[in-house]
Amino acid sequence: MRHGVKGRKLGRTSAHREALFRNQLQSLMAAERIKTTLPKAKELRPIAERVITHGKHGTVHARRWVLRWIPDRDLVKKVFDEIAPRFSDRPGGYLRIVKLGPRKGDGAEMALLELVERADGAPAVEPVEGGKPAKKPAKRGGAMAAAAARLAGVGRRGKATEAEEGEGEEPKGKAKAKGAAKAAKPKQAKPAGGAKKPAKKPAKPEDAAEE
Repeated sequence: MRHGVKGRKLGRTSAHREALFRNQLQSLMAAERIKTTLPKAKELRPIAERVITHGKHGTVHARRWVLRWIPDRDLVKKVFDEIAPRFSDRPGGYLRIVKLGPRKGDGAEMALLELVERADGAPAVEPVEGGKPAKKPAKRGGAMAAAAARLAGVGRRGKATEAEEGEGEEPKGKAKAKGAAKAAKPKQAKPAGGAKKPAKKPAKPEDAAEE
């Protein structure tokens, strides 16, 4: 039973694990933020915070303790001269872990380990809900506006075709009015007894002479 066993082995031996943390610490102090897996970030944060706390002390013993984890003297100087004074009023909690969701390929949970107060003044990354990267908000008037425009265009075309088809036809109201006027006119009575039509007019004398 692993009762009271502190820390994660991360699938490495003790020497390999310490070498991993040294390399990550150097990258963290140089860039002030690193991207790694979530278990590694959780194991590295306490070590990095102890390094910054020793940097606030500024003693020779503190420098030698930091040199144990960061062999680069230039980075140790940066810790004591730049990073540690930045957190002089903060009693702890110098770093934050931001979950980035699963990694493509093996599905490992990724995280961003960064200093709370950075020198470049970069904005903090918002935490992700449920370990999944947040989706970007859709732009207003994008797909919905395009669909509305298409529907409006179809409606306009439909109205135009109806108007073109109805150009040669009379409106229903006018047709009804004409029918009512025809019905109101009195019909001429036909002659009784089947009278014949009047004879044609006699030919002119000039025409007869020419013949």
